[in-house]
Amino acid sequence: IILLPGTPGVGKTTLGKELASRTGGTYINVSNLAEEGQLCDSFDEEYEYPILVFVLQTVNSVLCTRLEKRGYSVKKLQDDIQCEIFQILYEDVMAFYNHEIVHHLPRNVPEELENHLDQIMKRIEQWIKDNN
Repeated sequence: IILLPGTPGVGKTTLGKELASRTGGTYINVSNLAEEGQLCDSFDEEYEYPILVFVLQTVNSVLCTRLEKRGYSVKKLQDDIQCEIFQILYEDVMAFYNHEIVHHLPRNVPEELENHLDQIMKRIEQWIKDNN
């Protein structure tokens, strides 16, 4: 299980869908699950898989442009930018998960997608090697 938390507009969906495609996995939008009233946990008890957490972040100018294109209200845009400035999601993740499984991925330009996918795939391969 790989989590990709981040402020809206940092590239979670794009990275997650491509990662699922490359690994043969399933992309699940946790926000959609939460809206449907389901829960998630930090460990998959059935398959005994640990969760890897990759926190995506974007510089404010890029994030602002992305959110404006989505038609976000001024208040939502300001709140999301402020959340990114103060690294609220990153701090929450660091408080909840073991620091060894949390990885920071800056996501400012589309060209970084391939590098991030390679980095995540290497960590998956290493985990498989270490646990077989």
